[in-house]
Amino acid sequence: MNKELLEAMEVLEKEKNISKETLLEAIENSLLTACKNHFGKADNVRVNINPDTCDFAVYMEKEVVETPEDDQLQISLVDAKMMNPKYEVGDTVQIPLDSKKFGRIATQNAKNVILQKIREEERTSLYKEYYMKEKDVMTGIVQRMLGKNVSINLGRVDAILNESEQVKGETFRPTERVKVYILEVKDTPKGPRISVSRTHPDLVKRLFESEVAEVRDGTVEIKAIAREAGSRSKIAVMSNDPNVDPVGACVGLNGSRVNSIVNELRGEKIDIINWDENPAYLIENALSPAKVICVVADEEEREAQVIVPDYQLSLAIGKEGQNARLAARLTGFKIDIKSETQAREMGLFEQMGLQYGDAPEDTYEEEIQDDYQDYDSEAGQEDADQQ
Repeated sequence: MNKELLEAMEVLEKEKNISKETLLEAIENSLLTACKNHFGKADNVRVNINPDTCDFAVYMEKEVVETPEDDQLQISLVDAKMMNPKYEVGDTVQIPLDSKKFGRIATQNAKNVILQKIREEERTSLYKEYYMKEKDVMTGIVQRMLGKNVSINLGRVDAILNESEQVKGETFRPTERVKVYILEVKDTPKGPRISVSRTHPDLVKRLFESEVAEVRDGTVEIKAIAREAGSRSKIAVMSNDPNVDPVGACVGLNGSRVNSIVNELRGEKIDIINWDENPAYLIENALSPAKVICVVADEEEREAQVIVPDYQLSLAIGKEGQNARLAARLTGFKIDIKSETQAREMGLFEQMGLQYGDAPEDTYEEEIQDDYQDYDSEAGQEDADQQ
C-alpha cells in the first residue's frame, strides 16, 4: 500500500475539495506524459492504479513478431518466450516499466501535469461552490482597501465590493465582519471572480429570510421592495396563512426582528406594509406613515391621484420626496399627491365623485396612530418636520 500517496490525496480531497478519482486520473495522465517524454511515444503504455491502496503499475504492451521492426511496439518471439514459453506470434506482451528510472525532465513534466490538474480542479470546485451562492447573502471579513473598492474574504476566496455597490457614507475597517449580497460569480483563469453588493434591494429580502422564520418557510411572502440604500426601504408583505399577521411577523416582538436587520444595515430605516391586490389600497399602505383621504388609481396608465389632509402633505411626500418616491417604486404607479385644500381648489373631489367631508373622521386626527405598519413613524414625522 502506498500510504504516503493515499494520505496526500485524502488531504487534498478534504482541503481543496478535489475528488480522489480526479487525482488518480491526474496521476495516470502524468505517468503517460512521462513515458512519452522518456520513450518518445506512449500509445502502447498502460497504467493501472488501485484506488483503495494507491498502488500503481506502469507497463508497455508489445506485439510478438518473428522479427521486430519497431522496438517500441514489437518484441521478438525469442525474447517473448524467454519471459513466458506460452507466448506465440500475434500475442501481446505486457512489459513492466520502472517509473523511478525516468529522466529528470520527464519526471518534472509529470509533476507539472499533476499540479496543473490540481489547480484546474481547485478553480472549478471554487467556482461551483460560490456559483451556487449567487443571488444570496454571505458574511465576509473586510481584508483591505483597493482604491475606492473593498476586498472582502468570503472563506476560500476574496470578493470585490465596488464603489458603485457601496452605501454612500458607509466605511469599513480591516477584519470587520459584514454581510454582502452575491451579485455575480465569473469563472476566470485565475479563479472565480466574485462581485458583491451592499445596495441591492434583494439584500434586504435575504436578510428577512434569514431572520424571519415565516418568510423563510413561505408563510409570509415579500411581494415588493423599494430601497434607497443607507436611508430607507419599504417592503410589501402578504401572508399565505390567515392566522399569521405578515407585518407583525416581520417586525417581531418589540421590533426585535426588524431591528436586527436595521442594525445590520447600519441604521437604514425599514417600513413594512401590507400587500393588497387592489392598487388603491396598496398605494394607501405604501404612503405610510401618512394618512390618506382618497386614492384613485388608473391601472392601464399606471397612474394614481392621492388626496391627503393638509397637515399630512409633507409627511406623505417625505424628506426630499423620498416617501412618495419609494411608494411609487414599490407599487409601480406614478403617484400625484395633493392636499385637501389643493384638491378643493382644483375640483378633484367632484371629479372623483366625492363630496368634501366624505372621508372617515379618523383621517383628520391630529396625531398619527402607531401600528405595525409604521413602527418607525416617529422618525418619519421628524423627516417631515425638517422640511
